[in-house]
Amino acid sequence: MYLKNIEVQGFKSFAQKINFEFHNGITGIVGPNGSGKSNVGDAVRWVLGEQSAKQLRGGNMQDVIFSGTELRKPLSFASVAITLDNSDHKLPVDFEEVTVTRRLYRSGESEYRINGSSCRLKDINEMFYDTGIGKEGYSIIGQGQIDKILSGKPEERRELFDEAAGIVKFKRRKNTTLKKLEEEQQNLVRVTDILSELTKQLEPLERQSETAKIYLAKRENLKELDINMFLLEYEHTGNLIRELEEKTRIAENQLKEAQDTHSRTKDEYERLEKILEELNERMEALREESRDRAIRKQKLSGEINVLHEQILAGEQNDSHYRSRLLAVQEDTEKKSADQEALEEQKSDLQANLREINRKLADEQKKMDNIQSSIEECTQAVEDGKNEIIEILNSRANTKGKAQRFDAMKEQLDIRKAGISQRILSLKTQEEEQQSAIDQAQKEYDTITKAIQETREEGSRLTKEIHAIQETLKQQNAQLEKEQTSYHREASRLESLRNITERYDGYGNSIRRVMEQKDHVPGIRGVVADIIHVEKNYEIAIETALGGSIQNIVTDNEQTAKQMIEFLKKNRYGRATFLPLNSISSRGEFNQRGALNEPGAIGLASGLVTAEKEYDGLIGYLLGRVLVVDHIDHAIAIARKYRHSIRMVTLEGESLSPGGSMTGGAFKNNSNLLGRRREIEELEKKVKELAAGYNEIRQSMEDNRSRRNEMRDTVAALQQKFQEQSIQQNTARLNIEQLEKKAEEIRGGYTRIEREQEEIRLQARNMQADNIKITQELEASKRDEEELETFIETRQKELEDWKKDEAETSEKLEKIRLDASASQQKESFIKENLRRLKEEVEVLSKEREEILDSLEKGSQETAEKRKTIDKVRKEIEGFAAKEEAAAKQLEKWQQEKEERTKSHKEFFEKRDELSGQISLLDKECFRLKTQAEKIEENREARISYMWEEYEITPNNALQYRKEEMNDRHVMKQQIHKLKEEIRSLGSVNVNAIEDYKELLERHTFLSGQYNDLLEAEKTLEQIIQELDEGMRKQFSEKFGEIQKEFDKAFKELFGGGRGTLELAEDEDILEAGIRIISQPPGKKLQNMMQLSGGEKALTAIALLFAIQNLKPSPFCLLDEIEAALDDSNVGRFAGYLQKLTKNTQFIIITHRRGTMNAADRLYGITMQEKGVSTLVSVDLVENQLTQ
Repeated sequence: MYLKNIEVQGFKSFAQKINFEFHNGITGIVGPNGSGKSNVGDAVRWVLGEQSAKQLRGGNMQDVIFSGTELRKPLSFASVAITLDNSDHKLPVDFEEVTVTRRLYRSGESEYRINGSSCRLKDINEMFYDTGIGKEGYSIIGQGQIDKILSGKPEERRELFDEAAGIVKFKRRKNTTLKKLEEEQQNLVRVTDILSELTKQLEPLERQSETAKIYLAKRENLKELDINMFLLEYEHTGNLIRELEEKTRIAENQLKEAQDTHSRTKDEYERLEKILEELNERMEALREESRDRAIRKQKLSGEINVLHEQILAGEQNDSHYRSRLLAVQEDTEKKSADQEALEEQKSDLQANLREINRKLADEQKKMDNIQSSIEECTQAVEDGKNEIIEILNSRANTKGKAQRFDAMKEQLDIRKAGISQRILSLKTQEEEQQSAIDQAQKEYDTITKAIQETREEGSRLTKEIHAIQETLKQQNAQLEKEQTSYHREASRLESLRNITERYDGYGNSIRRVMEQKDHVPGIRGVVADIIHVEKNYEIAIETALGGSIQNIVTDNEQTAKQMIEFLKKNRYGRATFLPLNSISSRGEFNQRGALNEPGAIGLASGLVTAEKEYDGLIGYLLGRVLVVDHIDHAIAIARKYRHSIRMVTLEGESLSPGGSMTGGAFKNNSNLLGRRREIEELEKKVKELAAGYNEIRQSMEDNRSRRNEMRDTVAALQQKFQEQSIQQNTARLNIEQLEKKAEEIRGGYTRIEREQEEIRLQARNMQADNIKITQELEASKRDEEELETFIETRQKELEDWKKDEAETSEKLEKIRLDASASQQKESFIKENLRRLKEEVEVLSKEREEILDSLEKGSQETAEKRKTIDKVRKEIEGFAAKEEAAAKQLEKWQQEKEERTKSHKEFFEKRDELSGQISLLDKECFRLKTQAEKIEENREARISYMWEEYEITPNNALQYRKEEMNDRHVMKQQIHKLKEEIRSLGSVNVNAIEDYKELLERHTFLSGQYNDLLEAEKTLEQIIQELDEGMRKQFSEKFGEIQKEFDKAFKELFGGGRGTLELAEDEDILEAGIRIISQPPGKKLQNMMQLSGGEKALTAIALLFAIQNLKPSPFCLLDEIEAALDDSNVGRFAGYLQKLTKNTQFIIITHRRGTMNAADRLYGITMQEKGVSTLVSVDLVENQLTQ
């Protein structure tokens, strides 16, 4: 067997794949320093399983992967494969060639392969056992290992000699066997402990099993009696319920009859009440009429008084009118005299006025002639002016035509602008119309979308209604489930209360004493009843109390003594009493520092609560007990305080002063402290279940309400859908109308185009008329100039005549002033005459009015006297009506009294019927309540049967026994069985199965125990045989190595002596090995005193000795001869040649002597920085000679 090749890729400086081919003999690997030669040795060591990055000259295993250079990227993996020729089958595999591959990735994953198949490192190590090949063998010797062989401790050299002696595989087999032996011994200890514990548990569990069998037998009898008792009671309660239902039916019928009678009585009562109301109304109306008459009478009396006063006032007015009549007569006569004097003055003034008028006529005639001349001149001027005016008018007309032309032109422009405006307006209208159409379309789309949303909302609500229906179904099922849970938990609560009240779990003597609690006031209760503790601390406090938990607390020693006498007298057993007046604390807890230790929770007395009067009792029982979280802390505290503190842990372990410890599993945990808490928790749970039940019922009501509301909403949505459909149709019609109007607007454009053509034609005609108008205006200006000359001449004549007119006018004015003064005087006289005439007429008219008033006053007084007589007669007529009304009122009063009496009788009858109805209603309620109570008891029994035996009434019929029909006897039997079961105490019904399982486990473990003893003996025998074989083989091989070492030493040194010695007084398999060297001509001396070359040559002699004795298939040497001089290198190379008969050598070297001994050379260099490559031998030789 030899190494055929090494394939390296990505390993350290070998970036590319490089293949080293090897043959028998010596192969040299040469190259400059730092070229990567030693990486070949590291690659072989690594592929053989080296796990230490330090041995591979790296910081971590990732360093073996090519890390890149300036020109190359880092590689992601490193791979090395070695191929060995196995034609002699020294390796235990059926292959002629064996290739071992190791690959490492940057992700940290790695793999090993043998001939391409994945394998473990262990498989590779086992394959190379006893061949010298391996990371611990002597087939790979690196630069530092020579020094390690010589400078290391004697025991560190053992691996090399064990490999050479061939006992490495036996040592590893022994180590494996020792591990197995240790595991078997641990298993044996564990099985022994378990068996010991099981043996302790077997006997009490067997007793519990027997008790459980008795309990189950009695329990079965009790079940049979319970079921038959239940069936009898079920049948009996069924009969009772039917009887009560019949009674309820009769009572309900009677109640219905009474209610019908009450209804009829009520109707008659209400009829009478209505008649009475009508009668009261008539009587009240009659009384109202009487009151009205009285008021009318009083009013009429008042009117008479008023009339009398008015007559008196009229008489006073007549006297006043007569006085005024005389005064008027006197004024009339006086004014008539004044009137006559004024008439005379008027005649004189009229004569003077006639003379003035004559003078005025003469002057006026002269004035008329002047004015005639003026008028003629003025007329001529006016005519000229008129002609000018006509010319001007003509010109104005012509200008008017021109202006009209401008106006028409302007109008045309305005029409054009109007048309443009109309076009813009049409466009605006068209846009507005389009906008309106878009808006209408948007409204239509909005309505359509709203309709869709309404549909979707309706669909969603319909789905929600269905979902609510499903929810209601689920809630109904949940309601039934909650009801069942409530009844179950309530039954548990009741059972726990019964257990607590009966003091189950306590000793017989305790129960007997507690039965006397109601008769003996001094009994306060057991300790468990008095103290309160949180759930987390229950086990710890119960452990701390121990048996004291069942001690009975009394008020004083007398009560305790009385109950002790009671127990003695009735032979009920013994009990411990704690009188409050004599119990006191046992002293303070002295080790206060322990409270601050790790894990310390506090004193047990501080973790419980009770009423104030029990403080001394709590201090007595728990004041010196420390509660700790777990046993490790408890042990630490106990050691620190020299086992002087009593401690308990939360899991129930107890450490007593002095060092004793108690712990383990509880057989039957009574949990007396937790009963009250369990009752409170159950009460809370029952309340929560009841609340949950009510909440579900309320939720169902809410869901029904929601469902109904949603149905109403759906109906409203349907109505809304109809309205929206109408709106949609309206919007669609609106769009159609708007589109029609838009079409009309588009037709307006055609009309505008025709009008524009008319305007263009009219503009052409107006342009022709404008030329004629210009010619007429020029002729008019010439005529106007001629007329203006004529008017100036006549105007001068007119001014002369006007001077004469002014003089005449002054004279006329003077005459007219005189005439005016006379006329004013005449006018003043006429005015005075007119005034006097009017005053006389006024006085005359006043006289007539006074006379008329006097006549009217006399008539009115007569009328009022007649009215007084009429009113007095009306007042006298009221008396007769009042008398008739009083009689009618008396008659109706009698009728009312009779009706009231009947009304009262019906009222009493109605009250009597109401009382009867109330009694019948109460009877119905009582019967129903009684039936419900029986039904509840029945349900309770059904629940009890289900919870106790999981049996329903129908299933119970199969257990029916006809001979069991006496309920009284059966009750006695049930009571007796329950007492017998109770007398058994706490029974572990699982003990039968537990005992069976424990017995089977005990038997199985006993067999395992025997097997482990046998295996232990076998393994110890194997180890003994391995030790004997290894000692024998190592002794033989070590002697041979000594001889070979001495031969090699003499040959390499040219004489001298080399010796190997085992350390004395040590086992030969573990003893260290000392190397002693004596070069020629020197004394025998210690290795540390040798020179570097001598040390290296000694180590090489040892390696060669081992190779001579047990050659390895190949041996890789990395510059181990570097410290030798040339003569020793020659000896080294010569000896190496001798060893090539049995071993293939790969030598990494710088020395020429070694190179000369090599059969072939491989050169390694770094042509590219950081990357190692193979070069030709010639190139290597040239480099070496330079």
